Amino acid sequence: MSWNQKQIVIAGGGITGLTAAFYLQKKIKEDHLPYRLILLEKGERLGGKIQTDHVDGFIIEKGPDSFLARKTAIMDLTRELGLESELVGTNPAARKNYIMHHNKLYLMPPGLVLGIPTKLGPFVKTGLISPIGKLRAAMDLLIPPRKGEEDESLGGFLQRRLGKEVAENIAEPLLSGIYAGDTQNLSLEATFPQFREIEKKYHSIIKGMFLSRKSGPAQKPATEKPSTLPEKARSSMFLTFHKGLETMVDRLIEVLDNVDVRLHQEIYEINRMGKQYEIKTADGTIAADAVIVATPAFAAQKMLSGLKEKDLLSHIPYVSVANVALAFDRKDIQYPLDAGSGFVIPRNEGRKITACTWTSSKWPQTTPKDRVLLRCYIGHSKEQDQVHTSDETLVINALEEIKNIMGINAKPIFTRVTRWEKAMPQYKVNHLQRLEQLQQQMKEDYPGVYLAGAGYRGVGIPDCIQQGKEATQKLLEYLQV
Repeated sequence: MSWNQKQIVIAGGGITGLTAAFYLQKKIKEDHLPYRLILLEKGERLGGKIQTDHVDGFIIEKGPDSFLARKTAIMDLTRELGLESELVGTNPAARKNYIMHHNKLYLMPPGLVLGIPTKLGPFVKTGLISPIGKLRAAMDLLIPPRKGEEDESLGGFLQRRLGKEVAENIAEPLLSGIYAGDTQNLSLEATFPQFREIEKKYHSIIKGMFLSRKSGPAQKPATEKPSTLPEKARSSMFLTFHKGLETMVDRLIEVLDNVDVRLHQEIYEINRMGKQYEIKTADGTIAADAVIVATPAFAAQKMLSGLKEKDLLSHIPYVSVANVALAFDRKDIQYPLDAGSGFVIPRNEGRKITACTWTSSKWPQTTPKDRVLLRCYIGHSKEQDQVHTSDETLVINALEEIKNIMGINAKPIFTRVTRWEKAMPQYKVNHLQRLEQLQQQMKEDYPGVYLAGAGYRGVGIPDCIQQGKEATQKLLEYLQV
């Protein structure tokens, strides 16, 4: 390093860290900045939970299987990586989704937006809710909005507006699946802030979601105008890449030609040394002028031992989850899969799986034509024991459930079990307030060190990309002061 060269370290090689490295490298090259980039990853590979297996013509996602199409950050990165031609939307012929109720699969009522009914006819006809439950949900049109600005739980909001039945039988399995969490503990502000805004504006979540649905997408964070999106993004809410999500990871690795990437590099501690930092790893110490910590919050807590309010990081608990991929011969499956993409299961059903995606129907490119691919999900914040059973038990449980639910008794061609320990951060009530305190404390104790990733402001791939990009901007401003 020359005397005027500054060194930047990125801790964590998941999608957040890779995004930060990409945009830092881009800015360094464009502006000829005298900065050196080092990316440290604890594991043996980059990409974090984005992992795609290719097995005998199958494309099997071990982590997330898609991303929300209308979010600016991921669409921008897709364009910059030259991957637009690789985008694939969900099968338009398989848009039906199902919810289990009393051991039976019911068609999800058309017009549901994030679990909120916006069409009267289908909601009145659904067998998911009793007549009394439907009347209670209709009370949303009369109940005044809640006063005050304090945060509340997502589940509390849904029950307050729509009643217990709609909250537990429809909304909870759809929304909590994103976090594998209990909606009664999840923060409304941190997960679906648009619900509170709609309640304030329209005095009814049903009315507000109906009008929002007519005017545009319901998702608040960083969306694009439909006219600026590629065709595939305009016709499908969710997207992936033709050969799987790891396509983006592979391209990022390919273009990071000016980044010193080091695997098997666990960071033990980040110590402030005047205006610089000393980063302790298994291989020694590394000096840094600025750092992006793109790791889970519990890992960041260990590194940042000098943070006075480090307990704020411990208030972000993580839940473990698992999934089981099951491959079958199509001739052995009698259940009509082609018109749907899968089902979710409310927690009160007491099942051993929380959902099942009919992957070969939802994403036809993932599966040979004479085969069927299913993916069963296991794990909830209140049901952690199941995740920690053996792989054999997880497969047995998944097969037992699809036999009971769908009548599938065939022997799979092969199975794949993926287990994610401490994978899903839980945004508890008042999460955003604690996050503001944490950021203020970081400015005092660790100026030039920035936290980013799923533990903070969104768990989806686009949210992590956005946070990686924002951390880059803050870091560059700090170094250029």
